[in-house]
Amino acid sequence: MTPISPKDIPFQRIVIAAHPQIGEAHAEGQQVAAFLQRHGIDVYAGTLYEDEVRRRVSEGEADLLIALGGDGTMLRAGHLCAPYGVPVLGINMGHFGFLIEVERHEWPHTMRQLLLGEAWIEERMMLAAHLHRGKEILQRWDVVNEVVVSRGQYVRPIKVTAYVDDLLLARYVADGLITATPTGSTAYALAAGGPILPPELRNILLMPVAPHLSVDRAVVLSEGSTVTLEIGTEHEAVVSVDGHDPVHLENGDRVHVRANTYPLKFVRFRGRGYFYRNLTSYMNWNPTVEKESHRGN
Repeated sequence: MTPISPKDIPFQRIVIAAHPQIGEAHAEGQQVAAFLQRHGIDVYAGTLYEDEVRRRVSEGEADLLIALGGDGTMLRAGHLCAPYGVPVLGINMGHFGFLIEVERHEWPHTMRQLLLGEAWIEERMMLAAHLHRGKEILQRWDVVNEVVVSRGQYVRPIKVTAYVDDLLLARYVADGLITATPTGSTAYALAAGGPILPPELRNILLMPVAPHLSVDRAVVLSEGSTVTLEIGTEHEAVVSVDGHDPVHLENGDRVHVRANTYPLKFVRFRGRGYFYRNLTSYMNWNPTVEKESHRGN
């Protein structure tokens, strides 16, 4: 985590990317752009999947990407920016943004902090995943949260044999198996009963989903490990990465997962203990309970 000095990283070229399906996000992005332009910053404001946004990031014309949306928007922004070393700053337009730094009403203050260099860069480990069928690599992914191998529409468990550095770790009979980053430990893996890993760690988490008479414990692996998941199934099985559309798996397919060669960079303004303060809010936030409370009032 490296402090930002105004003289070293002034962020002179900023891309603003709003979630395309949140109308308020685009309007708010235009206001952020106007604020930054008044201070002499080169700004392009668009939506996350816009060609010009992607071009500017991939061709080195962005020092920073500001994403407006929820945690899903941050995941997509991370997939876009991490390979090019472009940091991401999130402005929350959703309900609860666990990955997001700035609430909607806070951005005028934090933009001033940004211009003054009063921020720091947090680096989070990503994963690289490959889907193999025989000798062919069918698909590759950069992973922010998790790789999930799971059953499809049929309510039957699948068999997954997990190897770590080519050595047998365990044979799972389960609805699925999650391979997660520390960032992903607070996502699906947490819902499945897994441990919470601080974001500065560089470990890989294996977490079974609804195991059937097989290993039911989470396993935390070292950063340098390579995980191979071999699929055994006679019915539908799928692999999904960071909530993307699932990809069909066949019996004998293998998913290889390892630490990525580059991290995802987030711009932060709060103290380095922010994660635990966020965690408390996250664990106490329950939209169902909140709705029932308001209904009672």
